[in-house]
This record gives sequence, C-alpha cells and structure tokens, in this order.
Amino acid sequence: MRIRAFQGLRPTRKSVENVASRPYDVVTAGEAREVAESNPMSLIRVIRPEVDFPPGTNPYADPVYRKAGENIARLQSEGHLVREESPTVYVYRLKSGDHTQTGIAALCHAADYDDDKIKKHENTRPEKEADRTRLTDELGANTGPIFMTYRDDSKIDRLVSGVTSGPPLFDFSSEDCVRHTVWRIPGGQTLIDAFRAVPHFYVADGHHRTASAARVARRRRAANPRHTGAEDYNWFLCVNFPASQLRILPYNRIIKDLNGLSPSELLEAIKRVCDVEPTDNPNPGGSREACLYVDRKWHRLRFEPSSESDPVARLDMSILQDTVFAPILGIEDQSTSDRIDFVGGIRGTDHLAAQVDSGEAAVAFSLNAVKVEQLMDIADSGRNMPTKTTWFEPKLRSGLFIHTF
Repeated sequence: MRIRAFQGLRPTRKSVENVASRPYDVVTAGEAREVAESNPMSLIRVIRPEVDFPPGTNPYADPVYRKAGENIARLQSEGHLVREESPTVYVYRLKSGDHTQTGIAALCHAADYDDDKIKKHENTRPEKEADRTRLTDELGANTGPIFMTYRDDSKIDRLVSGVTSGPPLFDFSSEDCVRHTVWRIPGGQTLIDAFRAVPHFYVADGHHRTASAARVARRRRAANPRHTGAEDYNWFLCVNFPASQLRILPYNRIIKDLNGLSPSELLEAIKRVCDVEPTDNPNPGGSREACLYVDRKWHRLRFEPSSESDPVARLDMSILQDTVFAPILGIEDQSTSDRIDFVGGIRGTDHLAAQVDSGEAAVAFSLNAVKVEQLMDIADSGRNMPTKTTWFEPKLRSGLFIHTF
C-alpha cells in the first residue's frame, strides 16, 4: 500500500491540548456547543461549525460552512496552528487504562479507495457523507484523520518501536483520560517503503470521511484539465494501526417509537421470533444475543443457532434487523431512517436506559461487540455490515495534524 508524508498544519506544543478535539460524530450538538463555549481554540468550531450559530440553525446551511473556513483561518492567524517545517509522517500512540495502540499518521491515496485496495465494511448515511464532502471541499483540507487498520507486520512494528524510544512532539492527556503521544518522522521514507508490503488497508472508523475524501478527489480531478494524480486533493489523512491492537466496543441502538405497539405487544411479537426473558444484566452474554430495554425493564433476547455461511448474516446486528427491526418495528433501512439513533458502547447501558426513561426514545437495544476478524472477513468478501456496527475506542483526536490541499 502507498502512504505519503505531508507538510500540513499542526498545533503548537502550547496550543495542542486546546486545539485537539474529539471527532465530529461522537459528540452531540449540545456537547459540541459546550466545548466551543468553554474553549474557543477547540477544532470543534471547525468540524462542527454550527456551534457558532443559535440552537436550531440548519447545520448544512451555507453560512455554517463559511464559518468553518473563518474559524480555521483564525486558528492560523492567532498562531495556534502552524505549518509543518517539511513533509512528515507521524507516529501516534493512544493509551486508555491498560489498553495501548500505536499507529502511523500519513496520507493514503483516494484511488486506492476507489480501487478497493482500501477495504470498507459499513454503509454510509447519505446526508452525513454529503456534509463531510462539502466541508472537506470548502476547507480544502482533511481536518480529522480516518482510523484505519492493517494486518500486523513485524518490520513496521520494529520501525515504530525505534521511533517511540525518542522524545515526542506532543504528549498530553485529554479530558476522557486518554493519553495522546505523537512523534515526528521527517520524510518518513523508511516507513513509506515498509508499507509497500502491506496488501490492504481497512477502514475501521471514519467511513463517511473516507467516502467524502474520495468524492472530493473525483470532483476536483474532473474539474482539473491538468490533473496528474500527484495533487494534494488525491490524498487524504489517515492513521493506520496494526489489527491486533484494536479495541472494539458495542454500537447500541435506541428507537424513538414502537411502531404503534405497546411495550407488552412489542415483547409478545419478539417472543414469536426468539427467546425472551427478564434480566438484571443489560449486557448480552454471547453471540446471537441482545438485550432490550423498554417500560423500565431489561430483557435478554436469544436467537436460534444458524448454519448461515454469509459473514454479514451471522452478525448479531443483522439477525436483529431481519427478525425485529424490519418486521416488527418497521425500520427497513437503518442508514436512512430518522426513527433510530446509534449509541457508542463507551456511553454504557445506563445511558440507554436513561434515554428511554426520559422519553427521548421508546426502546433501547444493547448489543455484542464485533470482532476484528469479522470486520476483515466481511471487508475482504466485498460486503458491508449494517450502518454503525463497530465502535472503536479510544477515539483519535482531530486537529493534531491537518492535511491541506
């Protein structure tokens, strides 16, 4: 696989803790607004620029995207974002509790995404892909890295180990108790050469941003009669981690209504397709299980074993979609329905119950986490998981490095 060093923007050592932000899609509108109000330097004002407008403003309105450009220009003019001295590859380590993962931050080529050398495993939601496409195109920049993975390579491991023995560029802990450490590798040619032996990359987290980066590349290529393939818009920002280091949490669901059913009618309908029993444990115990919260009670769902060979059909989320979501709750397509929301496992099952108890949702589902091997098998088969099936933790920070066109 090909990667490339880049001469992008990055925070100063003094500004990095304030500039670096959580990714745009893991914070609610209210949480993003709170961050922006308490920290004007946060990149959240670039990746979620609606925070600078009154609540209820259409986040896809023209002035919102213009504000993103103004905000990133302000961070540069005030000296919080500076241009890197030369093309650089970075090593980026995240440590959360006893979990550590170390990846390579560099550029990947959009053509490798289009040619399926960069493998995908999830569908995208059209409105989110369109939003990230417009933001990327109008900024002329990738503001947040895409989280990718590859099958472990011992040579790359040795090279990374040599880099991390030296002094870092950044080393700080974020408010969620994750330690972020970054090392610079000017040029990065040795790592660039080593990655040529890697057969594929896999998108782990950031399918919307990957798809939008490829769309921007195609759009600009079509508009450029002198296109060569070397232009910056052909490349997008990613951090690649060895697969053995990844940690996947569940990606749970809340649904806003019961499709005209009462809680008791919902449970009776589900009992016709699987075993249902009350439980005090809101976490599924194994494969082909899920937990449901409705009417202030948790219930465990157990589905029959299957001889299905399709790796997508074997996923717990697929089973739930085919047996409960579509036929009983009337949700035919999770990627387009406005009756369903997706809740990362980091928020815990208490959050699911609170959403239902408050009336924000009518029912919640707690799921099992997908395994990395399942992700790669499905991506290799050319298939996609249902939307929002994997939640990777810890999350990469946006703004530690920015690729500009």
